[in-house]
Amino acid sequence: MLKIRLLTAAILIPAFLAVLFVLPEPYWSLLMLAGVLIGLWEWSHMAGFKPAVRVLYIAASAIAGVFFTFWQGPANAFMQEYALYWGLPLAAAFWIALVPIWLWRRTQVRNPYLMMLAGWWIVLPLWLALVSLRAISPWLLLAIMLVVWIADSAAYFAGKRFGKHKLAVSISPGKTWEGVLGALVAVSLYGVALCIAFDLNVLLIAGFWVLTVFSIMGDLLESLIKRQAGFKDSGNLLPGHGGILDRVDGLTSSLPLAAFFLHLPLYYQAWMHSAS
Repeated sequence: MLKIRLLTAAILIPAFLAVLFVLPEPYWSLLMLAGVLIGLWEWSHMAGFKPAVRVLYIAASAIAGVFFTFWQGPANAFMQEYALYWGLPLAAAFWIALVPIWLWRRTQVRNPYLMMLAGWWIVLPLWLALVSLRAISPWLLLAIMLVVWIADSAAYFAGKRFGKHKLAVSISPGKTWEGVLGALVAVSLYGVALCIAFDLNVLLIAGFWVLTVFSIMGDLLESLIKRQAGFKDSGNLLPGHGGILDRVDGLTSSLPLAAFFLHLPLYYQAWMHSAS
């Protein structure tokens, strides 16, 4: 299984780097939208939506995403700024305030309308973050994504080697506190390397710890949904990795949070404008 995972990663990583640095807008946005729609399709399957509802759910998301990406004019610029202004803070509030309670209580949401909203709330802000962070700098987006990838890999190997104390046995039996510690150590070393190489503030390391914690929360939430639905993986698109959501679960929580804090000047300007 590990060999298959590594082979899939060896194919996916160069392909992702190529489109990250080469693909022009709005095609980057469209490609990321396609990935997000696959993630929503997997979510709708785990949520138990009826086939017709799944098709309508994805179609509505696709139409809105394509319209958002390609419609030109001042109104679209306003819509994009409006989405940043509301989408990222709402996503941050969801992960900070609601998800810890959801995980603690291990609530099983049976209402299909709530599951529709939850799917949009979890997956669509990831697309918004991927587009907005890449617009700032592809290198910035890659640096933030590396935090999650490094944390995930370090947690896996540290847990395999040293794991004894379970993190959330009723949600994801394989995760351990030793794995969490290994993730925090690895991202700390990554942060130290960046601080030395680019003369950055050491508070960056604390920011990486926060992103690591939230990436674990994203992973746990998807594991909870899969366990409640009786699924081992969200899908089978990626050999050795499962589905799209299995690969981006840590990003669904961490990237919107990072984008929110990086866009704080936008909110400050809006607040100052409304106050004047």
